[in-house]
Amino acid sequence: MTPHAMESDPVSTPPSPPPGPGHSWPPPSPQPGWGPPPGYGQPQQPPPLNGFALASFLSGLLCFAPLGIAFGIAALVQISKRRERGKVLAIAGLALSVVMTGVLVFAADRVATAVEERFDGLSDYSEVEGELTDVDALREGDCFNVEDGELLDEHPLMYRIDCAEKHHGEVTARKRLDGTDAPGSAAADRASEEMCWQAQDEYAMDTWALPDHAEMFYYAPSRQSWHQGDRLLLCVIGTTEPEGRGSLRQDSGKLKPEQAAFLRAANAVEFALSRSPEEEVDEALDEHQAWARRIHAALGEEAKVLQGHAGRPGLEKAVPAQLKEIEAARAAWLRASQARTPEEFDKQWDRALASMSVETEQALRGAYGLSMAIPQWLEDGQGDPEDPDGGSGREPSTESV
Repeated sequence: MTPHAMESDPVSTPPSPPPGPGHSWPPPSPQPGWGPPPGYGQPQQPPPLNGFALASFLSGLLCFAPLGIAFGIAALVQISKRRERGKVLAIAGLALSVVMTGVLVFAADRVATAVEERFDGLSDYSEVEGELTDVDALREGDCFNVEDGELLDEHPLMYRIDCAEKHHGEVTARKRLDGTDAPGSAAADRASEEMCWQAQDEYAMDTWALPDHAEMFYYAPSRQSWHQGDRLLLCVIGTTEPEGRGSLRQDSGKLKPEQAAFLRAANAVEFALSRSPEEEVDEALDEHQAWARRIHAALGEEAKVLQGHAGRPGLEKAVPAQLKEIEAARAAWLRASQARTPEEFDKQWDRALASMSVETEQALRGAYGLSMAIPQWLEDGQGDPEDPDGGSGREPSTESV
């Protein structure tokens, strides 16, 4: 048999000799295999909150609208790239800022409009002659102007000026209101009106000497200013058409004693005649009777004054003539105050008015050295019991502000 040789086993290379002193074997390489991912078993952290989102929301709450819009846009861009939290905050801040921007724009427009109107108004008022003066600073005897002569404006700006210059109004009195009636009520308006009529009669005593265009105005507290403590009543003679020059003041200090005494008594009669009840006679007979008694008393006071002047030079004829008419009128007013029916009252009212003539009073005033020009208000209203002013013709033009 032929012998066959067999392949010998490969010979392995012997390991290197161990290192010498101070040396060691290197650690074996880690074997590949499956294992847990990094962070396995630890709680996951939420993504961070975007700072611009929070800033946008806070800016919107604090009304910093431009910053809120800028921060909101920046936050939304960063959140989408960085996968951060705060998208809801960013949207809310952006929305708040947009809304506040609209509100601010609207408010700014309103303020700008108001300022523009105010300056436009001031430019107009600057053309008014005089020095702008607060109503509380005006005193009796002061003259003033208002824009376009509109004394009936709700809140007129008043420009104090020398009475020798053209002016629209002249203050006859400053009074303090102490009544309990609410401003704007009929009772309060009537009380203010009466106070200012009486003040004007003392300020410009010769009512016949007033120009026909002169009217009585008053400025009283409004409901709002009343609750704030305002109690000022300002009485004014208005002379807007044409604009007056010179003061209309003619009080007792500028008259002779006998002139002032007569005018005070005569004006009291005029005032009583002008204060007729607002209701018709057949609706308020008792009020008309009381009114007739007031006129009877006022005529009695005038008669006393005239009797004391009867012997003065120049008054010997005029005074007795006036006294005769006064006594006839007083008798009729007395019967009116006792009338049992509206018809009887009207009858006596007619007799009372017919008892006194304008011509007799005209002569009397001339004898006193006063104006003899019959005023238009007296010519228009004399002798008519249907006149709401009882034949006085004095119809006030007033305004409460």
